[in-house]
Amino acid sequence: MLFTHDVELSLLAATTLVNTLPDASHSGEDEFTTMAQLDEWFEGEGFTGARLHTGAELESLRALRLRLRALWETESDEQAVAIVNGMLAEGGALPRLVDHDGLGWHIHANAPDAPLADRVMVEMAMAWVDVLRQGERSRMKRCAADDCGAVLVDFSRNRSKRFCDVGNCGNRMNVRAFRARNAAG
Repeated sequence: MLFTHDVELSLLAATTLVNTLPDASHSGEDEFTTMAQLDEWFEGEGFTGARLHTGAELESLRALRLRLRALWETESDEQAVAIVNGMLAEGGALPRLVDHDGLGWHIHANAPDAPLADRVMVEMAMAWVDVLRQGERSRMKRCAADDCGAVLVDFSRNRSKRFCDVGNCGNRMNVRAFRARNAAG
């Protein structure tokens, strides 16, 4: 196992959140504008703790997407570390071990009654801590499809994953390559 289970879940939740941005979503639209979309994301990603169900809560998570996207766009570990450390400090990170929902012991870095955006930001920053400590930043990729801006985490053994799971990009690129070969031949 490359990362612990909770780190993998946080990294996947971060990609899902980033990939709701208009330039990363398959629809080309902002896919995180309503409380229903926030509820679906929250429940789908297995987050726990207090929720306010307010527009401000939604807006704070919408803003977080850009900070997370910046982690994928950094060119050096030092740049990523600066973002991660800022997120941890801003979110009031105070790591502690918890065991809930059959996940076994894992780390939560702020209280369950902390604002949702702070909990999400700190949890995702903690996942990036492991990425950086293990020297695995190269696994944090942009989709290789020329018409996609989504991000992904490459959990494959040989670091071969190139396409996201957002818009069937791998299949679309294979079809394009096949058609180009047939047209040329």
